[in-house]
Formats: sequence, structure tokens, C-alpha cells
Amino acid sequence: QVELVESGGGLVQPGTSLRLSCEASVKLIDIAAMGWYRQAPGKQREVVATLPLISTPAYAEAVKGRFTISRDMAKNTVYLQMNGLKPEDTAVYYCHARFGSGRIYWGQGTQVTVSS
Repeated sequence: QVELVESGGGLVQPGTSLRLSCEASVKLIDIAAMGWYRQAPGKQREVVATLPLISTPAYAEAVKGRFTISRDMAKNTVYLQMNGLKPEDTAVYYCHARFGSGRIYWGQGTQVTVSS
């Protein structure tokens, strides 16, 4: 069983920044791709950013230029740096891991609320 533990969410004002963290219980080198998804109230879960092990990151159009996904292999942790936050970024953010076998895992989610 793989565990993904997110942290870093909170209530912030528009235009500010947050950094989410996702620590995996296994080595990142064993995971084919990590990613961040989000789900706003009444909406479907959507991809925010993905980071394949051997390829470049990809971002949803809504967050390009504002969000950055990165990883620290030594800490088995993936980050989502969110700058210029907007009210429409309000959602529960989930960490996602996909193995080469196709098996996927989700974190428990962390709430991000952007409001003045």
C-alpha cells in the first residue's frame, strides 16, 4: 500500500501564494508519474499539473504561468507552488501517483480557499 500525505493548504487572499507538499511512502523513482488534481464544490475532479519521472511537467491551461510542480527525490516529496492565486482556484487539492503497472493512488486532499 502506498500512502500520499498532502499538506500546505489554507485560507489565503487573492494574489498571494501557497505551496502544497505531497510526501510519498515509497521512493519517487519507483513512481511513473506524480500529479496534482483539484475538485471544487459541485464540479468534477480535474488535473492541475503532472510530473512524469522521465519527462517534462504539464499544466492545465487555467494554471499555466502561475503554478509550478516540482519534486525532491531525497525527500520523496512533490510540491505545487501556487502563485497569483484566484478565487476560482478554491478547491480540495489531491496528490496523485501512477505506477508503471497502471495502478494509481490518491492522497486524502488538502483544502485551498482563496477569498478576500
